[in-house]
Amino acid sequence: MRPFRFGIQLSRAATPADWRDRARKLEDLGYSTLFMPDHFEDQFGPLVALTVAAEATTTLKVGSLVLDNDYRHPLVLAKEAATLDLASEGRFEAGIGAGWMRTDYDQSGISYDDPSVRVSRLEEAIKVMKALWADERVDFEGEHYRITGAHGLPRPHTPGGPPLLIGGGSRRVLRIAVEHARIIGINPSLRAGFVGPETIATASSRHYAERVDWVRQLAGDRFGELELQSLVFVAEIGRPQKAVAEEMSALVGFPPEEIAASPIGLFGTEDEIVETLLRRRDESGFSYWVLHENEIDGFAPVVARLAGS
Repeated sequence: MRPFRFGIQLSRAATPADWRDRARKLEDLGYSTLFMPDHFEDQFGPLVALTVAAEATTTLKVGSLVLDNDYRHPLVLAKEAATLDLASEGRFEAGIGAGWMRTDYDQSGISYDDPSVRVSRLEEAIKVMKALWADERVDFEGEHYRITGAHGLPRPHTPGGPPLLIGGGSRRVLRIAVEHARIIGINPSLRAGFVGPETIATASSRHYAERVDWVRQLAGDRFGELELQSLVFVAEIGRPQKAVAEEMSALVGFPPEEIAASPIGLFGTEDEIVETLLRRRDESGFSYWVLHENEIDGFAPVVARLAGS
């Protein structure tokens, strides 16, 4: 079993100094990674902000959760990612996805193609970037990208390029993740383009267990080399797990026991959360957990007990 790691997803801060202070705080508390999303809402530009966070720290990893492939040509992104990996001396985790949030496409005017097209484009982009990180000159001819004599420079600090993080809820995306990524996120369905009833319906423990089984089947003997990650959408530390589950059950209509079992939530006393995380790692292999800014302090005792173990 892989050791536990914990990340925090941040979007912005009031000032650049505050941003650096938050990065240092995460490092001091034992969190592994500062992650950033990639949307056109009120957030910092991820690649610049992650570079600043890496410069402000010495051991903290920085990562994208996740960059939308449709916003950046892979030749451009490969150079930016290699530069960040070089500047951080190998502390960048390159999360990339096919794009999902409809409002981003509406605001930007970028074509919101069918998911199958976006995923095909993502798969080609990953192949282009990995080739650029490994070879000095790259030629590629695909349906979506054509690369001719491109220079794979600068060379990344990490041989072969920064570790890829790919998350998904479909078998096709998880197949791509198993083939190319070192970190695999298991997600609810985001096919609708917004978080609504369809997404909530696929946040069940059964949905997650089925997708972990797919990853096991697809990876075969390599499963032990992969790191399974879950983004926590709901977290509360302190109140007993049963009380929180019953309260949430009344709001969303799921049975309390299902709410307590779903990987999108972590709640209960400190001991209950530690027990839950150990059980989920034993049962499904989840060892990398990402929370949000409001949970930094409250979750720190759990990080102190489990990180690296």
